[in-house]
Amino acid sequence: MKDDKPVSRRFWAKVAGVGLLAGLIGGGVTLGINGAIQHHEATVSTRVPMGSNKSGGTKVNGNKANLNTQSTKAYDSVQSTVVSVLNKQKVQQGNGALGIFGTIQGGDSSSSSDSNKLETASEGSGVIYKKSGNTAYIVTNNHVVSGSNALQVILSNGKKVDAQLVGADSATDLAVLKINAANVKEVASFGNSNSIKAGQDVLAIGSPMGSEYANTVTKGIVSAKNRTLKAGTDGTLTSVIQTDAAINSGNSGGPLINMAGQVIGINSMKLSSDNDGSSVEGIGFAIPSNEVVSIINQLVKKGKISRPALGLGMADLSSVTTDQQQSVLKLPSNVNKGVVILQVANGSVADNAGLKKYDVIIQLGDKKINNTNELRAALYKYKVGDTTKVTFYRNGHQQTATLHLTKEAANTDDNQQEDDGE
Repeated sequence: MKDDKPVSRRFWAKVAGVGLLAGLIGGGVTLGINGAIQHHEATVSTRVPMGSNKSGGTKVNGNKANLNTQSTKAYDSVQSTVVSVLNKQKVQQGNGALGIFGTIQGGDSSSSSDSNKLETASEGSGVIYKKSGNTAYIVTNNHVVSGSNALQVILSNGKKVDAQLVGADSATDLAVLKINAANVKEVASFGNSNSIKAGQDVLAIGSPMGSEYANTVTKGIVSAKNRTLKAGTDGTLTSVIQTDAAINSGNSGGPLINMAGQVIGINSMKLSSDNDGSSVEGIGFAIPSNEVVSIINQLVKKGKISRPALGLGMADLSSVTTDQQQSVLKLPSNVNKGVVILQVANGSVADNAGLKKYDVIIQLGDKKINNTNELRAALYKYKVGDTTKVTFYRNGHQQTATLHLTKEAANTDDNQQEDDGE
């Protein structure tokens, strides 16, 4: 009798195969239907609706923001005192095409070679700090008004008035102007810059990039209370306030204010790149208000700043080679910073104190001196008529002399030769 098992196995294998195929076909149909549904839903959900656009309108809602913050109050209390300062200079016209055309047309070509026409050479900012009778006084930066043949001021209401220079100081980069006070309603007040703290909110107000953007306000903080930088045209070291409030060209001379609306500094400069040329943002500097007030009062009184002069020609010790420091100056090996005297003017303060050529100054009063800028900064802390001590090396020996500061510096500089190292 034949075995039925192989037949039975083949039969059930066929049944299983048909079942599996049916399942796959059924699953494929299900997957296909689901995919089609999902595709249809996606198409419908992304299709741009047809019909009227009338329902697409909207409205302006009431402003829920607080419009009476400390910042807005501070700005409102000062903004009318901030002005744009225009530096007007003569325009020189050479014998170019205009002169040729003048000659051809029978005109006098020489008449156009030297024009007295004044044009705006540069613009800056300033702040009105006092009104007395019919005169109002403005503080700004010296570099804003330097080289001007005339000055004009644009008030916060847009009115342009003539201004006159009262006095300027290149060492601190400050200047005072005066204008007719007929259109001046308010003046700014100064706060104590010694009382400020890093991290406190401040506003910078001015005309960045010129009067087109007059009364622009930017907000930041005091980044540092005291930074020592070279200021003015003579490189004098001075202490300034560092801020991250945006300060741009044209902001110079404008106020840096606290949240009470007090001027705590006069914006003077910004750092745009570091030593390797990398771009720098958010580092601006302002002259502290206490220094500003001191300079203003002297400029108003005398038209200039009186500073003592030593009567020296000098150079940084660091510019002298190590061999010369020991062979010529006879300095100890541990003395490598200071100021070398190259020239002593007859009858000067230094001459009267007994200082001589090749003496090396290392201290003035209680201030250590590393270079000429530090010596000048330390000297300018004194007034004409003061007395102080100077410590120096001569032929390898440390000595001390008394300086009677009876001489006044010319042009706010100690001596025009003082940085001429030889």
